[in-house]
Amino acid sequence: MKICDEKQRKFEKDAVDWICRITSGILILFACIDIVRFAMLGDKTAFITFGVIAVVFILLAVAAWKSRMPFLYLVIGAAAFVLYFNTNFSTSTYYFNWMFLVECIVAAVGGILGTGYMVWKKTPVGKAAVFPLLAAVLIAAGALGFWKMRYEAAHNADGQARDELWAVPEKYDGAEPEQAGTVEEVVYETKAYATDERTVTKTAYVYLPYGYSEEREYNILYLMHGTGDDEKYWLKTNPYNKTMLDNLIASGDIQPLIVVTPTFYVEDDCVEDLDQLTYFFAKELRNDLMPEIESSYSTYAKSADDVGFSESRDHRAFAGLSRGAVTMYHSVLCQSLDYFSWFGAFSGSRTDAQAFEDTIQAGDFADLPIHYLYVASGNFDFALPGQVQDYQALLDIEPRLRSGVNTTFDVFPMRYHSMGNWHLALYNYLQKIF
Repeated sequence: MKICDEKQRKFEKDAVDWICRITSGILILFACIDIVRFAMLGDKTAFITFGVIAVVFILLAVAAWKSRMPFLYLVIGAAAFVLYFNTNFSTSTYYFNWMFLVECIVAAVGGILGTGYMVWKKTPVGKAAVFPLLAAVLIAAGALGFWKMRYEAAHNADGQARDELWAVPEKYDGAEPEQAGTVEEVVYETKAYATDERTVTKTAYVYLPYGYSEEREYNILYLMHGTGDDEKYWLKTNPYNKTMLDNLIASGDIQPLIVVTPTFYVEDDCVEDLDQLTYFFAKELRNDLMPEIESSYSTYAKSADDVGFSESRDHRAFAGLSRGAVTMYHSVLCQSLDYFSWFGAFSGSRTDAQAFEDTIQAGDFADLPIHYLYVASGNFDFALPGQVQDYQALLDIEPRLRSGVNTTFDVFPMRYHSMGNWHLALYNYLQKIF
C-alpha cells in the first residue's frame, strides 16, 4: 500500500512537471522570438522595453517549472493580456504584436491546468527556485523604478525636454499663465468630396496666441485628431494642450502661432471605409478650410488663394494623431506639399514608399524643400511597427529627408495609443517647427 501511494505521488508530481515543462518551453521560445522580432524592427526604445519584458517572462517561466508552481504562469498571462490590448488594433496591426495573445493563452492554459490539477490532487509545490524569481522581480522593479525616476526628473525639469523624452516639464503643464491665448469656433461650408459632393457645414477651432493682432503675421499649424474624436479633441476635450501652448509661448520657448483643429469627418460619409476621408480631406483643406481660415486671420499668406498659400508654405505646418497622422500623409504631404513644408505624424502612418514616389517625387512637388518631418509613437503603441517600417521606407527613397537633420522619429518610453503620448509629441513638435 505504501509503495502504491509513493507511485501515485510520483505520478502526480511527474504530471505537474510535464505541464510546467511544456508550458515553460513554449513561453521561453515565444519570448526569444519576441526579442528577435523587436531587434529586427530596428527601434532601440522598443527593443529595450520588450527585451526586458521577454527576459522577465523567461525567468518567471523557469521559476514556475523548476519550483513546480504553475500559478506563476498566470502572472505572465495577465501581463501578456494587457500588452496584447495595448499593442494591437485589429484593423491596422495585423500580425506583428499578436504573439502576446498566443503567450497569454499558453500561460493561462498552463497556469489553470497545472494549478487546478495540484489543488485537485493536493500535490505540494516544489522548492522555490529563488534565483529566477528574485531576478524577475528585481529586473521588473528596476525597469519600472528607472522609468519613474526619469519621468519625475523630466516632469520637474526647468528647461526643455531632454533627449530621453520621458515627460513634458510641469512648468508647461501646470497653471495657465496670465498671458493666455483664446480659442474661437469657426463655421465654414465645404463639400462631401468623398461621396456626392453635396454642400455641408463644418466646424473648426482656432487657437489665437495672447496679444493676437491683425497688424502682424503668424505661423500657422493645422492639427488633426484621430478616429472617433472630433475638432474639439486637441484644445477643448484635452485643454491641457492649450495650457502647454500658452506656457511655451509665454516663456519664449516658441514664437506665437495660430493653431487650427479641424476634423476629417463629413457627416455620415464613409462610415465603413474611413480611410477614404484621409485622402479626400485634401480637397476640403485646399478649397474651403484654408481660404476660410486664412482670409479671417493674419498669417503669412498675402492672399487666401493658390498663389498666397504657395508663397507662404514655409510658415505653415500640419500634424495629426492616429488616423489624423494618416490624413497628414495622404492629404497634406502627398497632395499639398505646395502649401505646407512642416509635417508631424503621431502614432499613424499607412503610407508606403510607392505612394511617396508617385506624389512628392513627381511633378512640381519634386523640387519643393521639406523643412521638417517629425514622427513620434509610444513603445507600447500599436501603430509603432507600421510607423517604423513606413518611415524607414520613406528615408530610403527620399533624399530631401535626413535623419537627425530635418526629420526625427521619437519613441516615448512606457507610452501607448493615448493622449499622454500625443501631448508629449506635440510638445516636442512645437519646438522643431518654424
